[in-house]
Amino acid sequence: MRRLVPSRCNISRFGRDERGSASIEAMIMIPMVFWVYLAMFAFFQTYQEYNANQKAAYTIGDMISRETLPLDADYLNGVQQLLDYMTRSSEQASVRITSLQYSLADKRFYVHWSRSRGLKPPVNDADVSTWTSRIPVMPDGEFIVITETWTKYKPPFNVGLGAQDIENFVYTRPRYAPRVLYSGAT
Repeated sequence: MRRLVPSRCNISRFGRDERGSASIEAMIMIPMVFWVYLAMFAFFQTYQEYNANQKAAYTIGDMISRETLPLDADYLNGVQQLLDYMTRSSEQASVRITSLQYSLADKRFYVHWSRSRGLKPPVNDADVSTWTSRIPVMPDGEFIVITETWTKYKPPFNVGLGAQDIENFVYTRPRYAPRVLYSGAT
């Protein structure tokens, strides 16, 4: 009867044998390379979505800061349509525009007017009382326009990133008028 214990010579010969190793390596590596490619694509798409949302918020803030005539409900509906168009969001985006006035005596901001489109409600004086850390200090009686946007983003592949809530908070000083006005209903 033959012994089944491998000799040192057989083990070392097996270790040096390179036949079939490329196909085994390929079977191991191809799924990993494919997953890494999908992950890179998903991460890139997520960063691209954040970038598009930030650009949209800054565009809207800049657009509103240049207005010399009072805004109205139709204007804000157009702002939300512009946000939806620029972000290509699968769900409806939300936008809130708020005009604030700074009081040096109270060292805080007060709401001049606030309007929103989408799921987020307008803000009031109590809501903005803590915003002094988010907005730069301004001269007494100065106005500022706050543009806030919210969108949802779901990555194209499940690689560990869940659905993302993308929020932007942009402040802009009125450019051609001392303040941006709002007229009409909500």
